[in-house]
Amino acid sequence: MLELIEAALRRPNLVAFVLLLLWGLYITITHHNYVKKLVGLYIVQTSVIFFLVATGFKEGATVPVITGGNDDYVNPLPQVLTLTAIVVQIATLGVSLGLVSRIYRKFGSLDEDEVLEKLG
Repeated sequence: MLELIEAALRRPNLVAFVLLLLWGLYITITHHNYVKKLVGLYIVQTSVIFFLVATGFKEGATVPVITGGNDDYVNPLPQVLTLTAIVVQIATLGVSLGLVSRIYRKFGSLDEDEVLEKLG
C-alpha cells in the first residue's frame, strides 16, 4: 500500500485527474437538480482535457517540425484531441443548457424527481 502511495506522489497530474473525474461523477450521480448534473458532467469533461494536456507534455521537447536534426519532438496528437474535446465540451454544454431551459419552461422545475412525477 505504501508503494502505491509513493507511486501516486510521483505522478500528481494523474492523481488530480482521478480526483476531478471522481468528483464530477459523484456530483452527477448524487444530485437531482439538472443544472448540478451538468456541472458534474462539465467537471468530468474538464478532467479528461486535463489528462490529455498532462500526458502531452514532454520535458525538453520541441515542436513537431522536421528540420533534419535528430531532436526529440512532442507528439501533436494530444494537442489535437484536446482542441477537439474543448469544442465538443462547449457544444454539449450549450445544447444541454438549452434542453434544461426548455424543461424548466415546460415543467416549472429542475428537480429530476418532480419532472418524472409530472411525466408519469
